[in-house]
Amino acid sequence: MDNYLDINRKSWNAKVEPHLKSDFYFVDEFIKGRTSLNSIELNLLGDVRGKEILHLQCHFGQDSISLSRMGAKVTGIDLSEKAVEAAIELSQQCGTDTQFLVSDVYELRKILEREFDIVYTSYGTIGWLPDLDKWAEVVSHFLKPGGKFIFVEFHPFIWMYDDDFTHLKYSYFNEMPIVETAEGTYANQSADLVQDYVMWNHPTSEVLNSLLNQNLALKSFDEYNWSPYACFLHNDEFEKGKYHIPQLGSKCPHVFSLVAEKNAD
Repeated sequence: MDNYLDINRKSWNAKVEPHLKSDFYFVDEFIKGRTSLNSIELNLLGDVRGKEILHLQCHFGQDSISLSRMGAKVTGIDLSEKAVEAAIELSQQCGTDTQFLVSDVYELRKILEREFDIVYTSYGTIGWLPDLDKWAEVVSHFLKPGGKFIFVEFHPFIWMYDDDFTHLKYSYFNEMPIVETAEGTYANQSADLVQDYVMWNHPTSEVLNSLLNQNLALKSFDEYNWSPYACFLHNDEFEKGKYHIPQLGSKCPHVFSLVAEKNAD
């Protein structure tokens, strides 16, 4: 899939406008001060005042801006030009000095030369990347010695199922690209969109080993039997802001998180 970047960039450019208008992203409330960060990542991040943070695959920048509001100095990057344009405008509306750059993760070193206290990425990011060794190399490259990588993502177990969660459709392992066409979007399932996309499943072992091989020490790894987002075709809000996939209930992980620290030597 040599052209996967072009396919996915087109897909994400098309998502920006309907996402900005969706309840899922609550842009009006966000401008008024509501954070986009959830309890999982807030607990991992802690006090970020004065910290320099690189936010990979930031979409139109809500988490980046939320981190700026918490006192961090934030640089967000995203593949989509339209998403970054929207992020810059949103930052201006929110009165933050968040910086945004257009870049594929793998190409970021060509346009950015700084090191950061924290590299952060979350929810629906690594599935767009074919090679986690290259991803982990980028993460490590941009961390200061002693810096932390903070990562929250949907669990690979979830990605094995069909959209209705009735049967196993995909391999748990990264065997081949998943090339499909989808209608709508996770933020608005009735949106007038028909998009091609290319994704990859990444097992937990691939995630962990890619980081461990890049001079990063694992400090925590946790799994959660709920998701903070109602982004699947079927969602059951069993507690405010916490969702199960009804067919799976609390019997399996929906999300995982990790913190890894760059070794000083």
